[in-house]
Amino acid sequence: MVFIFTIVLAVFASSFTQVSTAKPQSKTSNQESALPLAKAHAHNDYEHSRPLQDALSHGFTSVEADVWLVDGKLLIAHDREDVRSERTLQSLYLKPLMERVKNNHRSVYPNYKHDFILWIDIKSADEATYRAIHKQLRKYQRMLTKFTPAGVKPGAVTVYISGNRPRDLMENQPVRYAAYDGRMSDLGSGTANEFMPVISDNWTKHFSWNGEGEMPVEEREKLNTIVSTAHANNQKVRFWATPDIPSPQREAIWHELLKAGVDFINTDDLGGLQQFLTEHDPQPSQPPITWKP
Repeated sequence: MVFIFTIVLAVFASSFTQVSTAKPQSKTSNQESALPLAKAHAHNDYEHSRPLQDALSHGFTSVEADVWLVDGKLLIAHDREDVRSERTLQSLYLKPLMERVKNNHRSVYPNYKHDFILWIDIKSADEATYRAIHKQLRKYQRMLTKFTPAGVKPGAVTVYISGNRPRDLMENQPVRYAAYDGRMSDLGSGTANEFMPVISDNWTKHFSWNGEGEMPVEEREKLNTIVSTAHANNQKVRFWATPDIPSPQREAIWHELLKAGVDFINTDDLGGLQQFLTEHDPQPSQPPITWKP
C-alpha cells in the first residue's frame, strides 16, 4: 500500500512541475498567426461577427469600415439606421490595431514588413466627417503612415479615405494621416501618388465579363493596361462589385485579377479568398508593388 501511494505521489508531483514550469503565452503569440495575404481585402469588414479580428484570423491585410458621424461619434455601419453607439471607429479598429502594433514590434502581423490598409468609407457629410476622422487619427499617429510637406513617413497602418471624399480639403492639409482613394477617371491624370496611392472602381462599370467562359481578349488587355498604368505611377488597384458567391465564375475572375497584378482582391468571403490565395498566389505575402511615394 505504501509503495502504491509513493507512485501516485510521484506522478502528481511530476504533473504539478510540468504545469508550474510552463511558460505563459505572450500577447503576440496568442494572436492570430495566419499567413499575411498581401492582396486580401475584406469588403464591409464590420459585418462579420468579429470586425477586424475575423479578417486578421484569415490573414487579411486590408479591411474596409463604413463610417457615419452621429452626434460627434464616428460610428460603424453600412446604413444610418443600423448605427450603434458602442460600435465606433476607435473601438473596432484603431484601438485593436494599435495594440497589435505595440505587441508585434511596429507591425500588425509579426515580422510582416508591409503596411496594413484601413479603408475608411465616409457615408455621412464629407467635410465634417473627415475633420472628425482626422482629429481621431491624430491620436494614433504613432502607428500611421503620415503625409507631410517633408514627404511621407511610412507606418504600420495606412489609412485610405473612400466614399464621400473631401478632395479639396485633403489636398490643402499640410499634414494628413490618411490618403485619398482615387477612381478610374483619375488614372493617368498625373495626380501625385503621395496624395492618391490607390485607384478603385466598380468592376461592372468597366467590364462586362462576369466569369462565364473565357475573358474577352479586349477586356483582358484593358485590365492589364489599367494595372500597368497605375503601377507606373506607384499606385495600387482595387475593384469592387466582382462576383462574390462561391462559384467557378468567381474563381475565374480571381484568377484574372491575380494574373494581372491587381493589388487588392475584394471579398466578403474571408475563408474562400484565404484558401484561393494560399493555393494560387506564388507569393501570397508579397504585394504586386511595394508602394514608394
